Amino acid sequence: MAFSASFFLANRCFPPFSKAPRVSNPCSSKRFFVRSSVSNSEDCEESKVIKKAQDCWKIDFSSGEKPPTPLLDTINYPVHMDNLSTQDLERLASELRTDIVYSVAKTGGHLSSSLGVVELAVALHHVFNTPEDKIIWDVGHQAYPHKILTGRRSRMHTIRKTSGLAGFPKRDESVHDAFGAGHSSTSISAGLGMAVARDLLGKSNHVISVIGDGAMTAGQAYEAMNNAGFLDSSLIVILNDNKQVSLPTATLDGPATPVGALSSTLTKLQASTKFRKLRDAAKQIGGQTHEVAAKVDEHARGMISASGSTLFEDLGFYYIGPVDGHSIEDLVTIFQNVKEMPAPGPVLIHIITEKGKGYPPAEAAADKMHGVVKFDVKSGQQLKPKSSTLTYTQYFAESLIKEAEVDNKIVAIHAAMGGGTGLNYFQKRFPDRCFDVGIAEQHAVTFAAGLATEGLKPFCAIYSSFLQRGYDQVVHDVDLQKLPVRFAMDRAGLVGADGPTHCGAFDITYMACLPNMVVMAPSDEAELMHMVATAAAIDDRPSCFRFPRGNGIGTVLPPNNKGTALEIGKGRILMEGNRVAILGYGSIVQQCAEAASMLRTQGISVTVVDARFCKPLDKNLIRQLAKEHEILITVEEGSIGGFGSHVSHFLSSTGILDGPLKLRSMVLPDIYIDHGSPQDQIQEAGLSSNHITATVLTLLGKPKDARLFK
Repeated sequence: MAFSASFFLANRCFPPFSKAPRVSNPCSSKRFFVRSSVSNSEDCEESKVIKKAQDCWKIDFSSGEKPPTPLLDTINYPVHMDNLSTQDLERLASELRTDIVYSVAKTGGHLSSSLGVVELAVALHHVFNTPEDKIIWDVGHQAYPHKILTGRRSRMHTIRKTSGLAGFPKRDESVHDAFGAGHSSTSISAGLGMAVARDLLGKSNHVISVIGDGAMTAGQAYEAMNNAGFLDSSLIVILNDNKQVSLPTATLDGPATPVGALSSTLTKLQASTKFRKLRDAAKQIGGQTHEVAAKVDEHARGMISASGSTLFEDLGFYYIGPVDGHSIEDLVTIFQNVKEMPAPGPVLIHIITEKGKGYPPAEAAADKMHGVVKFDVKSGQQLKPKSSTLTYTQYFAESLIKEAEVDNKIVAIHAAMGGGTGLNYFQKRFPDRCFDVGIAEQHAVTFAAGLATEGLKPFCAIYSSFLQRGYDQVVHDVDLQKLPVRFAMDRAGLVGADGPTHCGAFDITYMACLPNMVVMAPSDEAELMHMVATAAAIDDRPSCFRFPRGNGIGTVLPPNNKGTALEIGKGRILMEGNRVAILGYGSIVQQCAEAASMLRTQGISVTVVDARFCKPLDKNLIRQLAKEHEILITVEEGSIGGFGSHVSHFLSSTGILDGPLKLRSMVLPDIYIDHGSPQDQIQEAGLSSNHITATVLTLLGKPKDARLFK
């Protein structure tokens, strides 16, 4: 369809690509309305042709054979898209969607989110000029179309692999990646910073922040919008509204229910029959007065709030939308108009998209196809490797359910990560005792603290790297008040393909420095169940336990999958020797045991200890180990300042290090370890069983033998 588009600002109309005047008061109500009409019968015929072409571009995945992509093959960088027609852009989007499905089917990765923004990525790169113009992709898991269009298509087969492309935008990977991402709700803050810097430096480029897919449930987005409305710098925010919460979403049985009042409002707006009719009527106004069109728009907006203004307008944004996020023609028209406007201040374009768009298995199960392993294109069936054990996440969930069955005060909280944390299972069993607070870790922690004040027993399940976002609340609202909130820190340590944004490197350090916190880490899945029981029993102070991504080792589980509370601050000896003591903390204990077996083949007597607790330390056990061994080595899959630092501080403060004992701490190196296989990451970190063995041999004066294990 050929558009004759105009923007309405208040009751004034400006023809396409004209320069709309600036509203001086940033707090006044600002609203845009896109009016389109078919200009003549010739355009009607053109629309029929395009529709037929669109039908031809529908992707047939039934054969499992990748169709040719002749247009995409000519696009290496965004500049190659400049002269494409609308019809070409639509064809390009179809080929791009095909390419993503077949590529991710071979590598695994984030699928549904990327499929939902194909048209958006095509339209953005057609209208704007990156890297001069800055496009910031919030969260980053929807950036695959962007990567393909910005010179990285030939390397997509390496995505999330060792030395390959990152799964998220990364500044040192491409000049087109304006800002790194991996967590959520940072794009508006970063974009506003770039916009203000542009103004101060006298530049004229555009800054576009793409947010959505759950990211609008986080408070930082509104903090940034509040500031943007005040500063009034020109910033384009695109709200990708796909009704989703985030990541594997709240359930494993279908799309997640939106979290929060804003999500509900947007959903009602999308679904409103009256709204759609009003929009359709507005499109047909054509030659009628501009005032009538504006009035229709005003009534449509009144459905959001009684005052006729939206939340976004109240924050100082010009609001455009809702817009069909899968209509390239609409998107290009709007982007071009906004681009041509001189200093419009902050603009929010609200687009409606479907997560998983264009690939039937992903459309049917956007949550299950959010993050995928390799899969069969025809069926969408994921080719998950078989394992005789469950994941640590599942063992945690099963154990928590067992505790909750006998203690009705136990409640669970997660931050839009029901599937990722396993609390979707808890929610099915106890729907009234499980709370999804959205991508809002700060709120999650203090909400849990409030529950604890009233005698409930909250378990706050958050990825280790995501809990960093709520650290002040952990300190100020929980630990300072000695409230018994239990933190289940999933994805602790190295996490493989998701890389440094999701690596849980710092939790031992940032939790063990808190005066009132009990800090635990299980060496296997059975120990994890015991620590869930331990945390449930601790009711006079906060506690936490960390556990890794991946499957359990296959150890014997406690009866009925219900753990037994451990004695606080007591470790356990797994293997006894008399020359070298290896003190492991967490799942790295398995590598310690393997190293001990290697050393025993060298005739070296080794003790292996599962520390269990970083705080409080088992001081008596540590004294015993220091007294009875020549060498004491601590090993942990965490940063400097963690378990090893606490052990060395204790030994030095008590004078034990004044004697002949040789002490070494093995921790993650002081770098961010890039994405790759878990095996490659542990090797790079120097924490494999071979590295532990080599460290011991070096301390024993056997450097030649040590080199055999490096």
